[in-house]
Amino acid sequence: MLTVLSIAGFDPSGGAGVLADIRTFAAFGCYGTAAITSLTSQNTVAVYGAYHQTPEILRAQLEPVIGDFEIAAVKTGMLPTREIIELTAETIVRHQLPNVVVDTVIRSTSGYDLIDDAAVATLIEKLLPLADVITPNMAEAARLTGIEVHDLGSMQQAARKLHETCRPDPARPQARRAVLVKGGHLDDESVDVLYDGGGISLFPAPKIASRNTHGTGCTLSSGLAALLAAGCDVPEAVRRAKDYVTAAIRTAPGLGHGAGPLNHSVQP
Repeated sequence: MLTVLSIAGFDPSGGAGVLADIRTFAAFGCYGTAAITSLTSQNTVAVYGAYHQTPEILRAQLEPVIGDFEIAAVKTGMLPTREIIELTAETIVRHQLPNVVVDTVIRSTSGYDLIDDAAVATLIEKLLPLADVITPNMAEAARLTGIEVHDLGSMQQAARKLHETCRPDPARPQARRAVLVKGGHLDDESVDVLYDGGGISLFPAPKIASRNTHGTGCTLSSGLAALLAAGCDVPEAVRRAKDYVTAAIRTAPGLGHGAGPLNHSVQP
C-alpha cells in the first residue's frame, strides 16, 4: 500500500484539512499520514480562529513519519507562516520527497485569511518551484499573479504566468510545476484549467447546485497526490480526481448548517 503525506491544517469539523485529506487518500487505496501546521476553530458555517504550530513542532511531526514510511506523494494545504513554508520546502528537498501537490490555501470560503502577505511571497519563492502540481482556485490565482481572474481566458493567463513565475529549482529539478486553476466559481459550469509548460488542457464538469462544498480544494489536491503516487500522469490524475470530487458533492450527506462536507466514501 502506498503512503501519502499531508502537511496541512486541522479542521475539527472534518470537512477540510488533514481529516479530509486522510479520507481521500483512503478512498484511492492509499495509507494516509499527516503533520498539522495549524489548529483551526471552525465548522461548516465559518472559521473562528487559527492557532499556528511552530516550525519545531512541525519538524517533530514530520521527521519520525518520513523516517519510518516510504512516502510516495506529498500534499500541502494550509501553510500559515513564512517559517512553516520554509521548513516544508526544506523537508521536501532534504528528503527528495516525490509527487508534490501544493494546494495554495490562502483564504477560507467564509472569508477568513489563512496566510499573510509575507507568507504568500515565501510560498511563491520557496515552495511552488518544488511542486509537481499547484492547485489555486480563481481567487488564489489572482492573489498569486496579480491578474484579475474572472473567466476562462483570465484563468489560462494566470496559469501561464504562475508557471513562468515558478522558475525551476535546482534542488528539485524533476518538479513538473503544472498549474491547475480551479473554476468552481465560474457561473455556468466548473471548468479547471491545466497548464504544464507546453499546452492548455480544459477539464469541464457540470455545475452542481449544492451547499455541500466544504473542503473541495483539499479533496481535489489529495486525490491528485494519491493518483500521482499510483503512477498516473498529471492530466489523468486531474480528470480522475475531479470526477471523484463531483461525485462526492453529488452524494454529500447534508451535514451541518453551512457549507457541508463531501462524501469522501464515494467510489472513485
